[in-house]
Order: sequence, then structure tokens, then C-alpha cells
Amino acid sequence: MRVRLDHVGANVRDPAAQTAWYQGAFGLRSVFEFHLDGPGLSGIVLEHPDGWLLELLTRAGSTPGLRAPDPVTAAPTEGYGHFAVTTPELDLVHEALLAHGAGEVRKPGPSPEPGVRMAWVADPEGNLIELIERSTTFSP
Repeated sequence: MRVRLDHVGANVRDPAAQTAWYQGAFGLRSVFEFHLDGPGLSGIVLEHPDGWLLELLTRAGSTPGLRAPDPVTAAPTEGYGHFAVTTPELDLVHEALLAHGAGEVRKPGPSPEPGVRMAWVADPEGNLIELIERSTTFSP
């Protein structure tokens, strides 16, 4: 079976602010927006130059779910807790995201996976983002 991850979806409170943040922090561009009248659900799909997609969803009356401060706290709760990106420049990307307003979760350091370093940040609404640097050849 051949499959490839298409996108990650995140439910957000302020889609305009989150869109602006992800565009500035990761260089994403808007691909399209949509609205489903029945459930009152709106979304915007953002694309990275390397082709990965992030879908930001919002619905009137939504309430905050788990906003774990770190991945260890998120682990006892079932469901998706974060998304991850790879980079050949972990320290540089980590610092750039902090400068762009990301919250510090975990400074760059070793990962449990051999040959891998990782760091964690949170977007302005507290959604966790894992940053991964592999010692093997980088190929996004």
C-alpha cells in the first residue's frame, strides 16, 4: 500500500492570527479557504515550499482542549498531541521560531532516537511543534 501524509489539521481559536503566525514563522502560503455551513466550520489550508500542508480549522462555540505545556504532559491523553518538522539546522530554526513568538518548551538536545536531535516549541495558542534534526543526510 502506497500512502503519503497529506496534511496536519489543527483546531484554532483565532484563525487570522494563527495564519499570520504560521506564514511568518514557517514561510507557509495560503492555498485555499473554505466554510461548511452545516456545522459552521471554517478552515484555511497553508502550504510550505517543500509541499507539506497545515489546515487551520475553527468553529464558533469551540472550547479549548488539552493545552499541554510539553510532550510528556500530553502523553497520558489520547489523540494527536503535536506535529513535527525536520530541519538540517535545528539550533537556527529553534531560535528563529522563538524570535517569532513561539513559546519555549524544550531546548535543542538529544532525542531518544539514535543520531537525532530535537527541540520543542509551542505556537501562540499553545499547540506543540517538534523540531527534528537527523545526523543522516537531510532530505525533506
